[in-house]
Amino acid sequence: MAQLRVTGKALPTHNRQNNRSLILQHLFHDGEMSRADLARATGLTPVTVSDLVSELRSEGLLLDLGRRVDARIGKPATLINLDENSHHIVSLNLSGEDVLTGAITNMRGEILERRSVALAGSVGEDAISKAVGLVGELIAASDVRVLGIGVGTPGVVDRDGVVREAPNLGWVDLDLRASFGEHFDVPVHVSNDANAAALAVHTFHEGAGTNLMLVMFGDGVGAGLIIGGSLVEGDQFTAGEIGHVVIDEDGELCTCGQRGCLEVAISVSHLAPRVADAGPDRREAILREAGHALGGALAPIIAVLGVNTVILAGPEDYVAGPMLTEARSTIERRTLESVTRDLRMSAAVDSDDLVLQGATALVLTAELGIS
Repeated sequence: MAQLRVTGKALPTHNRQNNRSLILQHLFHDGEMSRADLARATGLTPVTVSDLVSELRSEGLLLDLGRRVDARIGKPATLINLDENSHHIVSLNLSGEDVLTGAITNMRGEILERRSVALAGSVGEDAISKAVGLVGELIAASDVRVLGIGVGTPGVVDRDGVVREAPNLGWVDLDLRASFGEHFDVPVHVSNDANAAALAVHTFHEGAGTNLMLVMFGDGVGAGLIIGGSLVEGDQFTAGEIGHVVIDEDGELCTCGQRGCLEVAISVSHLAPRVADAGPDRREAILREAGHALGGALAPIIAVLGVNTVILAGPEDYVAGPMLTEARSTIERRTLESVTRDLRMSAAVDSDDLVLQGATALVLTAELGIS
């Protein structure tokens, strides 16, 4: 598992980069602080904090907010904070249905500008070319320094930014990081789309907890897992690939060649034609069946890993309402009460934005140690 968040007190053995990350992390999550506040929070010496704050200010990452106004005795402290608009991140979501979406975000994951390009059936090199063109437009539109490019893509992605397989885009063993790096002189970071969405929740949505699972619905189904504050990828980078777990051996034939995969039961592409002409009662029944299948697949994962937050990300017509309700009921029936007592389940209908924000989080984590 890759540890995301620098936590705890600093140790003498920590290097300068870790100490920088500690300062940025505290300011990102706790807001404005004085140098003395930072020294107490991080365990760094006041001299080290002052040195690092000066360095970060010179790089444009921190803002001087002036004197603190309070009733404390002595000279008022000077407050500093992260300058969230000093750098932009270019974020890409390559998991849309026949469309590639890109955005310029600030360091809070706020989307400042959004653009998209139709795939129009493009795969392979043509799809890469369109993605590169979209990034070029966004970089040109940014009026401040671009900290990096973050990419959320379908498929299995390793830590080197190689997409091992993304069938819908016709990519096999594609070095996506290098594909962008050939054109742009900024860092590039790539992740699976569901992992990126989970990172977005972990980084930008306080209170999500340190053990969370985000299930993304679209043409397929995938999950992003963060356990103990760390993104779970697995040795083969296939953690969260739940779409082709068989839940019914006599079920419908899946594109992978197996029968009864979870994807066949609950993906939007399979549910859409079934609910298209269904009346309200039949539609609810279909979505409850999907929720039952999903709950059955998630229950053992939740029990084994101690997940305390589950988010279903996808179109509101599918992931909210009957599917969510039945998924939770099924999980509760199939696990001990103590497993689900504090379980929070919700629907996120802005899954495109979550992938874009997650791509931003990739860059923040890799370049600044913020997560």
